[in-house]
Amino acid sequence: MSETIELLDVKNLVKHFPTGERGKVVRAVDGVSFKVYKGETLGVVGESGCGKTTTGRLVLKLLEKTEGEIIFKGINLSAVRGKELRGLRKGMQIIFQDPYASLDPRKTVFQTLEEPFRIHYPRMSKAEIAEKAELLIRRVGLRQEHILRYPHEFSGGQRQRIGIARAIALNPEFVVCDEPVSALDVSIQAQVINLMRDIKDDFNLTYMFISHDLRIIKHICDRVMVMYLGGIVELGTKRDVYEHRRHPYTKALLSAIPRTRRGTGGKAHAEERIILAGDIPSPVNPPAGCPFHPRCRDRVERCGTEKPALRTMADGSLVACHLDME
Repeated sequence: MSETIELLDVKNLVKHFPTGERGKVVRAVDGVSFKVYKGETLGVVGESGCGKTTTGRLVLKLLEKTEGEIIFKGINLSAVRGKELRGLRKGMQIIFQDPYASLDPRKTVFQTLEEPFRIHYPRMSKAEIAEKAELLIRRVGLRQEHILRYPHEFSGGQRQRIGIARAIALNPEFVVCDEPVSALDVSIQAQVINLMRDIKDDFNLTYMFISHDLRIIKHICDRVMVMYLGGIVELGTKRDVYEHRRHPYTKALLSAIPRTRRGTGGKAHAEERIILAGDIPSPVNPPAGCPFHPRCRDRVERCGTEKPALRTMADGSLVACHLDME
């Protein structure tokens, strides 16, 4: 990973969905700012409904933002349309969560892989496309005879391999991985994760890897961004977040990972589990002050009235909390 080349710069990104009630919106993403550097894997983690998937789709312009800026390779995506946007899309792809829903059941594997070439390279011959499709299908661990089969003839893991092949077909620079293994059997997850790591190195990719599984995030990511109720609460290197966790929410998430630690005499003791009280507040009516304060056992008086800004710590990590984090 190189942190010297900035590939993506997201500034104060906001996405509000109308509820149908006058004056009320769902604050799915509520002012997030972060950067993604060329060659890295940025992990995005948080509970369901925290805004991580919406953020991923916003940066690819699969959803239109409410406010903010998305700058990809120095180009503000808000200012591009038509052919220019289509050209940029070659460099920005997505691997969807559900391999069963993301493939058209009416199309063979070849037709699925053919489509991006037909859109972006209309003069490419069918023979050239066939050659590229066969190379792609072999690269993701499938056989040549699979190329004429339909999605229903494959297992979930094989379907996700087809989705990966489609995502890398146009040699993109940036891929959003939207919980790409959460719908797969545990026995298959490791195979697909290892495939994605190998492909990242071979194709010089940059990943934004969205997941609720903290063990997978630790295995594959270089930096980790923790989200809660549409905002960022902590952002830092994998080591900073996992070993020097600062935000109370991050501590609670990491305490839920099943593991043991060795105590005196070599006996194994379970690490303390932090149980969060209550449910996630509604994104339609978020609490005043810090969004996490109703569930935080360390809250102080100002947490209920003043929303904390992301502060830069001595090690360069970012934390949104009023408590002394150093």
